[in-house]
Amino acid sequence: MRAARFHAYGGADNLVIEQASDPHPGPGEIRVRVAAASVNPIDWKLRAGALHQLIPLELPAIPGRDGAGVVDEIGDGVRGVRIGDRVFGLGGVTGATAELFILSAWAHTPATWNDEQAAGAGLASVTAMRGLEALGSLAGRTLLVEGAAGGVGSAAVEIAVAQSATVIGTASERNHEFLTALGAVPTTYGPGLAQRLSALAPQGVDIVLDTAASGSLDDLVAIAGDPRRVVTVADHAGGQRLGTHVVNAENTSTLLSVAAELGAQGRYTPRIEQAYPLERITDAHTHAERGRTRGKIVICI
Repeated sequence: MRAARFHAYGGADNLVIEQASDPHPGPGEIRVRVAAASVNPIDWKLRAGALHQLIPLELPAIPGRDGAGVVDEIGDGVRGVRIGDRVFGLGGVTGATAELFILSAWAHTPATWNDEQAAGAGLASVTAMRGLEALGSLAGRTLLVEGAAGGVGSAAVEIAVAQSATVIGTASERNHEFLTALGAVPTTYGPGLAQRLSALAPQGVDIVLDTAASGSLDDLVAIAGDPRRVVTVADHAGGQRLGTHVVNAENTSTLLSVAAELGAQGRYTPRIEQAYPLERITDAHTHAERGRTRGKIVICI
């Protein structure tokens, strides 16, 4: 199969397109012929070697944590899916940016999503939902999402709105119209946030989800008034220091199915800033590393 790989840790220009061995699913897994894969922060951090001590890789490695495609091989013990089904989901920490990818958690792709949208849904939706779950019931509460225009943040906004929360989202001014379209009340991040929020939410903010790791966690805890009313999916060290909820994504077909159902209902649509062909994966990683994206970056295989 064709795949993007890196043979040494380093910059995005270390990525090359070449032939790699076809993977095969083990028990409880499926293989998809990939239509598109997403680019997540963990992908370029792993490629750069920033996580080498925590997650050492066997090189050469194929970047990519999640993707979407058509099932073409099924492992032992798998039920509820057939060859030819359109699915999206999650595999290991690597492997998605290739013609073939092994999924350990998946859901059927709703007809309302194209392949690029499905590719952008996996890690973003699971991370967002895990974070929102830790905050308890959302209905009737005011939620602040820090970094609301990014892949996880935009998913969290739509999913929270679908659960009847009032959502305020922080983003740069260029993304305020985007947040409004998602159903959030937009505001800018940074100094003076508490004052801006007092005008937007005179009764106060009930709960906070941090998706940005922008160094604002101390301020977010002060805004919420209690670290137990704050979740971070991005600033683990800060969260542990302050006593907030710290949430990691996990491979779970249950949450992916919830995301798919919301998609089928038209209540959650993964937002794609830009799709790149596989041959331009270097550009895709460079784009992702710059940050400040509006939704997800995906690679079409």
